[in-house]
Amino acid sequence: MNESIVKVENLAHRYNVQWAVRNINFELTKNGIYGLLGANGAGKSTIMNIMCGVLKQTQGEVYVRGINMRTHPVEAKKHIGFLPQKPPLLVDHTVEEYLIHSAAMRLMNDREIPAAVEEVMEKCSLTHFRKRVIRNLSGGCQQRVGIAQSIIHRPGFVIMDEPTNGLDPNQILEVRNLIKEIAEERTVILSTHILQEVQALCDNIWMINEGEVAFSGSISDFDNYIMPSTLVISAIALPSIEALAAIEGVQKAEALGGIKYRVQYADAQDTMERIIETSVQQKWRLTEIYLEKISLENVFAELSKNKR
Repeated sequence: MNESIVKVENLAHRYNVQWAVRNINFELTKNGIYGLLGANGAGKSTIMNIMCGVLKQTQGEVYVRGINMRTHPVEAKKHIGFLPQKPPLLVDHTVEEYLIHSAAMRLMNDREIPAAVEEVMEKCSLTHFRKRVIRNLSGGCQQRVGIAQSIIHRPGFVIMDEPTNGLDPNQILEVRNLIKEIAEERTVILSTHILQEVQALCDNIWMINEGEVAFSGSISDFDNYIMPSTLVISAIALPSIEALAAIEGVQKAEALGGIKYRVQYADAQDTMERIIETSVQQKWRLTEIYLEKISLENVFAELSKNKR
């Protein structure tokens, strides 16, 4: 069995009398990008702050590389990198000065710091900006500086909170590619309320709703968790709903207007082949047939509704 990188057991926290999060459990044993998905106020920030040792939980435990965050916070934090939604930049420092400072804050050995700074500047495409004052950099470049500080001490586990928030499309692509590179060597948790970011970056996700896990699994499982598997067909000589529903493999059929129909199926390939065969026999003049991709927005809304 792979060694646990991070393990969260029965995590719960409340502010005064209101519970912010409850019954949070998961374990990560391999590198990759894991999405922490939820609307604003769902409890994501509370979970992240507890995992990073910023906030002491009411109940439960967090282990990083087997180290208990509650009882040995300094040792546990050596294995963690954190990029808050607003990066903790010292904007009057140059990029190089700030990264040296960040490495020292992480208790790195003085002899290791110069090489670590060069390494992250190269990885984050900051080498040419080393002498630039941070406040004079673009938003995308400042975000790369924030990412650089989160990995300068070579942690095995990195948490990023809304890393593409406020960036333009080109900057978003740059940061996404950088996160993918980082995840080749580390475990990354990406917290966001933007479904497109999860779809673009993550293989597995947890959806948090009202402080509890509403879903845990792969992105493809999430996409199909609530919505039935469907395909859409178009036919010039319109068949009846009853005729479509009678085809073997079709579970349900509905008209979408015009010449389009939606068909719910048990097995995609078999059902498509039977519809095509029937169309030829009945002369429906089928013009189009394709698998319908349900949007993540719809699944997100459905899961949130079910947790209310």
